[in-house]
Amino acid sequence: MTANPCWQGIPTKLSEVQFEQFVLPHLGRGRRGPSPTLSLHKLFNYILQALYMGCQWKMLPIERNAEGLPEIHYTRIYRAMRRWHADGSIGRIFSGSVHQLHQDHLLDLSVIHGDGTTTAAKKGGDNLGYSGHKHLKGDKVVTFCDRNCNIIAPFVSAPGNRNESPLLRDALPKLTGMARAIGANLHGSTVSLDGVYDCRANRKAIFNRGMTPNIPENPRGRKTPKRGRRQRFDPAIFEERFRTIERVFAWEDKFRRLLLRFERISDVHYAFKTLAFTMINLRHYG
Repeated sequence: MTANPCWQGIPTKLSEVQFEQFVLPHLGRGRRGPSPTLSLHKLFNYILQALYMGCQWKMLPIERNAEGLPEIHYTRIYRAMRRWHADGSIGRIFSGSVHQLHQDHLLDLSVIHGDGTTTAAKKGGDNLGYSGHKHLKGDKVVTFCDRNCNIIAPFVSAPGNRNESPLLRDALPKLTGMARAIGANLHGSTVSLDGVYDCRANRKAIFNRGMTPNIPENPRGRKTPKRGRRQRFDPAIFEERFRTIERVFAWEDKFRRLLLRFERISDVHYAFKTLAFTMINLRHYG
């Protein structure tokens, strides 16, 4: 009996067939200069290796050529990743993985789980803030996944001292935009979030997009329940978040480069995070 495709191993490198199917159509390639001596497939796998190992760029284990020299300098790998992030290639690779999942009927959008996670930044950098709740300096992202632990929308980032609740209103347009791009219909879907997102503006933003919020009411220090009609809430759907969105964040920790943020430039860190979410989506095709 074959294993459930939802729980296949998360790839840390791609075969040539996988690379040509999921990555190569979305990569930007230069039109001038000499032809590269190293294939794009190997170059992309070196980036994935840095993401998985979490080592410094200069410590990346690079294979030797026939002359006994490294087949490529680590700075060229870094520049390739920066170039692909700047021209939108990494974002297109992620969007392509979501589109492929939708075509293969692997998405379950009846319930969408969302949450935020904070990453500590030990070396400083941009887009950072001190989180008094977490007692650390770092940044946070808010993202969405379906019931099968597939990330279905680009994440929204903010400094660690920002409240997550207003970030939801910035993340919802990306969710609906991705749904339109892949041809999915979110009308009638349930958006499950935790109590930190409980406010009238968030519920209205979800309702206005034809979806139903499933958010527990936040007592906010009240000793007695709030007066008025109770908000609609399904505890069974809410319990799914511990085996969906929380599982996704646990899978993200497989990539050691994301356990702590050592990148001073936030774009580099977010490019790595986007690649990690892409690899989580591609676990079905291992």
